[in-house]
Amino acid sequence: MIIFRYLTREILLTMTAVAGVLLLVIMGSRFIRYFSNAAEGEIPASILGTLMLFHLPGFLELILPLAFFLGILLAYGQLYLNSEITVLVACGTSPLKLLQVSLVPAAVVAVLVGLCSLLLTPAGALQNEVMIEDQRSQIDFSALAPGRFQDFGGGRTAYTEAYNDDRTRMQSVFISERQQRRDGTPESVVTRADQGYQVVDDETGSRFLVLADGERYSVEPGRHQAERLIFETYAVRLSRAEDRAELYSPEYATTAALFDDDDPEAQAQLQWRLSMPLMVFVLTLLAMPLSRVNPRQGRFAKLLPAIFLHIAYLSLLLAALDAIGRGSLPVAVGMWPIHAGFLALGLAMMANAQRKGMSG
Repeated sequence: MIIFRYLTREILLTMTAVAGVLLLVIMGSRFIRYFSNAAEGEIPASILGTLMLFHLPGFLELILPLAFFLGILLAYGQLYLNSEITVLVACGTSPLKLLQVSLVPAAVVAVLVGLCSLLLTPAGALQNEVMIEDQRSQIDFSALAPGRFQDFGGGRTAYTEAYNDDRTRMQSVFISERQQRRDGTPESVVTRADQGYQVVDDETGSRFLVLADGERYSVEPGRHQAERLIFETYAVRLSRAEDRAELYSPEYATTAALFDDDDPEAQAQLQWRLSMPLMVFVLTLLAMPLSRVNPRQGRFAKLLPAIFLHIAYLSLLLAALDAIGRGSLPVAVGMWPIHAGFLALGLAMMANAQRKGMSG
C-alpha cells in the first residue's frame, strides 16, 4: 500500500502540473480570440467568462488523457533515473504489477474524462452556441464599439458615435437594414437618431431599442422616391422573450439521444465520446514501457516519440470521426480498429518489457 500510494501520488501530481500548463495555454488562446471578437463588437464582453466556463469540459476532455500519459512518462522516468525502479525490482515488483498499480489512477481519470465527454461537453457546447446565436439574433447594441460601422447579420449595420459615462445611452446612432414590405418587395431602411437606448418590457420580457429625435428613410430599389419619417421617439423590438436559437447537431445532442439516432454523423459523435475514456486506458498501457529509460538518457529521452504516438492516435480518431460522418467508413467498423491497433501495440511493448525486465 505504501508503494501504491507513492506511485499514485507521483503520477497524479505530475499529471496535474502538465494539465495546468496545457489548460492555461489553450484557454488563453481561446480567450484572446473571444476578446478580439468582443473588441470588434461581435459579442458583449460581459459573457466572456460564461463562454470560457462552458468551454472548460471540452478542454479537459482532450487535455486529461494527454496529461495523464505524460504524467506516467515523467513520473516513472524520474524513478528510473533515481534507481528507485531497481529497488522495486529487488522487492519483487514486475512491469505487470506496476501496470496494475497505474490502472487505478487511470480509472479515476477515465471517469472524469467520461463525465466530460458524455455529459458536460455537449451541454456546454450547446449553451455556448445558444448564447452566441441569441446575441446575433437579438442584436445587442450594447456590444457596439463607438466610431465603427458593425454588421449584426441579417443585412443590418449599425453605428454609434459615442456612449454616455455609464454606457446606457448611445449618441448619434445610425442603423441601416434590409427589409421586405408586406407584398414581398425588398426595401432599404436607414434610421438616424440623436440618442438611443435599450429597454426591456416588464410584462412581456421583450427587448426594445428606443431612438430619440431622429429620422427614418425607406427606399425601394428601382424607385426614385423615398419615404421619410421624422420622430421624437421610435421603438424597435429587437427580440421577444420566447425567441431562442433552434439548434440541432450531433455535437450538441445528449449521449442518450445519440444511442437512438442511426444517422452516421450521430453515430460518429457517439463513438468519439466513448473513445475518450477508453483512450486513457490504452495510453496507460503504452506509457508503461515508454517510461523505461536509461539513466544516461535522461527522463525526457522518450518524451518526443511518445508525443508523436499520442498525436497519431488522436489524429486517426479525428479522421475516423470525419469519415464516419460522411458515410465513407461503415459505422460498424468505426473507430474500434484504431483502438485495437494501439492496444495491440501496447500489449506487445508490455510483453517485451516483461521479458527484458524493468531494470534491463
